[in-house]
Amino acid sequence: MQATVKSLAAKAGFDACRIARANEARHATTFRQWLDAGCHGDMAWLARDPQRRCDPREVLPGCRSVICLATNYYTGRNPFPQTAAGDFRLARYAWNADYHDRIAQRLATLDAGLLELGGAQRCYVDTGPVLERDFASAAGLGWNGKSTMQIHRQLGTWSLLAVVLTTLELPADPPLGNHCGSCTRCLSACPTQAITAPHRLDARRCIAYLTIEHKGPIPMEFRAALGDRIFGCDDCLDACPWNRFAAESGDLTFHARPAIFARRLRDFLDLDDADFRLLFADSPVQRLKRPRFLRNVCVALGNTGSPADLTNLRRAANDPDPLIAEHAAWAVAQVEAREGLPNPETGQTG
Repeated sequence: MQATVKSLAAKAGFDACRIARANEARHATTFRQWLDAGCHGDMAWLARDPQRRCDPREVLPGCRSVICLATNYYTGRNPFPQTAAGDFRLARYAWNADYHDRIAQRLATLDAGLLELGGAQRCYVDTGPVLERDFASAAGLGWNGKSTMQIHRQLGTWSLLAVVLTTLELPADPPLGNHCGSCTRCLSACPTQAITAPHRLDARRCIAYLTIEHKGPIPMEFRAALGDRIFGCDDCLDACPWNRFAAESGDLTFHARPAIFARRLRDFLDLDDADFRLLFADSPVQRLKRPRFLRNVCVALGNTGSPADLTNLRRAANDPDPLIAEHAAWAVAQVEAREGLPNPETGQTG
């Protein structure tokens, strides 16, 4: 039956499939300690009923196996057209369509096949109470790197995980083992030292957390480290030497959306709510909504902007939304100080 399940997964569109036993996750105790230390920041859902998150049998009564799945989302290195300035960065998974919807469709196809085999399932792609990386490692679907990101021998760091909890009794695959060796490139690459030790991430310092999950102002201590990043951060993933084996995904829904990457960074400040929703329709960026997205844009312009950006920034500093206005005013002051320009209100140079 294991071969049949893997064949069904491949037909559904998954790039890799391995199977783990349903039991308590290997790092359940470590996960609880991480929560107790507050490293999850504002992500309160992670702390909700941690026992359920640590053991799939608590989620699906009668669960016997965890089917672990990977989808390749590598789409080359440069998303920008030749005529574009290329003055900002988005995490690779957000270059186009929201992967949750795409992978959920594949999971539904796989679930239909498993039902015919007599199984009852719960399917998740980043959305359910499962420590999927633990089970992926147990199944040999790569291993958990020192950055805490999953690494696959053929896909590198560029794979999206999904899991199917099933009542089917399936033979478990053997683990692959850890193949990071003495490499610490991911730790060195982190702009905010959010990877506080191998296999330990403090989300409160992570740029992905700060630009996506964090709802308030970007803390001053981290604004410069954001650089030109306006949604997420791939630095620890990019640094992994296993990426030399990564092949480009054939799924065009992961490839860069021209309407986004043809823009300059300052152009995003001209978006009203309707424009924002249209530009980022069916994109992971859409869930930020305009205020938090423009918050990030303003910080990036404060770090990298030039006098040519000041008109847009000054207009944004008068935005009715206080989150946008505060970050835009900060960015104006940063650009003026860096360029030695006089403040138009005070006449003093920065």
